[in-house]
Amino acid sequence: MNIEEYREYCLAKKGVTEGLPFDADTLVFKVGGKMFALTNLSDFDGGIALKCDPEKALQLREEFPDDITGAYHMSKKHWNNVKPNGSVPYMLLKELIDQSYLLVYNGLTRSQKLEVDIENEKPPGLLR
Repeated sequence: MNIEEYREYCLAKKGVTEGLPFDADTLVFKVGGKMFALTNLSDFDGGIALKCDPEKALQLREEFPDDITGAYHMSKKHWNNVKPNGSVPYMLLKELIDQSYLLVYNGLTRSQKLEVDIENEKPPGLLR
C-alpha cells in the first residue's frame, strides 16, 4: 500500500477528516474528532499507527514481529505501528484500518455518532 492508497482508503470512510494537528509531517485521520490512524508523511514506510483491541494487538505483534510493533508515542496496549510495505498482507492492512476506525467510531457518544452520521448525509457541495 502506498500513501495515496492509504489516504483514499481512510477518507472513504463515513465522517473521516484529515489534518496535521501535531506538526507538518504527521498526517492524522479522525472520526468524530478522535484519531484512528496516523502516519509520518516523510517516512510512510516506517508505519501507520492504528488502534487495536489489546489482545489482538499482542497476537499481531507476535505473528509479524518485524512489521507490527507498539506505536511510538501512543498507548502500546491499544495502538500498533503497522509497516505498510512489509510482510503484512494488503487485505490484513485494510482490515486493521477498518478495525481501528470501528473501535473509535463505536467509542463515540450517541450524540457524536449522530453528528458524524448527519454530516455524512449532506449532499456533496454543501458547506460543512
